[in-house]
Amino acid sequence: MEREKTSPLLIVFRVLFTAALIGCILFIFHNSLETGAESSARSQAVMQMVNSFLAKLHLGPLSEHLIRKLAHFSEFALEGFLLMLCIRVYTKHFVRHMSWPLLGGMTTALMDETIQLHSPNRTSSVVDVWIDMSGVVAGLLFALIILLIVRGVTAFIRVKQENRALRAESAELRRREHERLARRAAHRAHEAQLNRPEPDEDNYEEDEE
Repeated sequence: MEREKTSPLLIVFRVLFTAALIGCILFIFHNSLETGAESSARSQAVMQMVNSFLAKLHLGPLSEHLIRKLAHFSEFALEGFLLMLCIRVYTKHFVRHMSWPLLGGMTTALMDETIQLHSPNRTSSVVDVWIDMSGVVAGLLFALIILLIVRGVTAFIRVKQENRALRAESAELRRREHERLARRAAHRAHEAQLNRPEPDEDNYEEDEE
């Protein structure tokens, strides 16, 4: 039995999503390798940007602590999203293999907090692990919803195309059957015309006398 060939487009998606996932994980680990002072300075810069934007909407301000937790949630939500996309491009049964991205997200979260233990002036927290895992789950669910919507729309379009093809095939069969019946009727009429007896000329002359 020949194996189904992988389409070039699928290979491109595999490379893109895998590279994006690796980049996301490296970005998470890079942030964990920063010292306490470097991490705090970055958080304050982000906090100023966010609060300046929220001020225009008459909202906020947010604290540095909340900004840091939201950053944890966001980067792991992105990882969960990419994990789900990677599972999809490597297998069609992505719903059946939901445990794989969950395990990958949990592994990244534990490694992230472990790295922080060895970074100067950084601490590790069980709460952060739960926040990280919440982000992974949120990203997974968001990607799963998108994939299911795409699958449903694709299936609907495929069914419509198949129904259209069946209707066209049925119409073609009816047309051919109509032509066949018309040719048969014409053939029978032609045979009847050929087999019709001609009038007897002698009898016709006697009748005239």
